[in-house]
Amino acid sequence: MRVHLCVVGRLRAGPERALIDDYLGRFDKTGRALGLGPARVVEVEDKRGGGMAAEAALLRRAVPDGAYLCILDERGRVMDSPAFAHEIAARRDQGRGDMAFVIGGADGIDPALRAEADMALSFGTMVWPHMLARVMLAEQLYRAASILAGSPYHRV
Repeated sequence: MRVHLCVVGRLRAGPERALIDDYLGRFDKTGRALGLGPARVVEVEDKRGGGMAAEAALLRRAVPDGAYLCILDERGRVMDSPAFAHEIAARRDQGRGDMAFVIGGADGIDPALRAEADMALSFGTMVWPHMLARVMLAEQLYRAASILAGSPYHRV
C-alpha cells in the first residue's frame, strides 16, 4: 500500500526536511517487506490566496483516486502508536492500494474536505506547527512499520 503525505506549503532544506526524509526512508525500507510503501510527499501551494477552500481543491487533486483519506486535525481521533500501526495494517489488509494523509494550511482543513475523510487523526489537543506535524507523522509511519515488523524500535 502506497502512502502519500499531501500537505499545504513547501518545506525548504533544513532540519525538518532532513528528519522527514530520514524517517520516510526508514519507513520505505522497513515497510517494503510488509507491503507498505513507498511513501511520498506531495506539496501543494495556493498562490492566489483562496483560503481553505482553494487549498482543499489542491489537496483533493493530490490524493490518488480510491485512497483511504486520513486528515490530521486537532479534533480527530487520538490513538497510541500500536493502534495507529494496526489501523494502517487494516487498510492494507482490506486491499487499499493507497493511503493519503492530509495536513492543511495555517487555517486548518476546509470543512467540506474534512467531511470527505475516512478518518481524522489528532496528535493531541495542542496545535502543532505545520512542519513539526509533518515530522511527527513521518516518525509515526516509521514507528508503525517497525511495530508491524516486530522491531525493537518501539518499546512499551
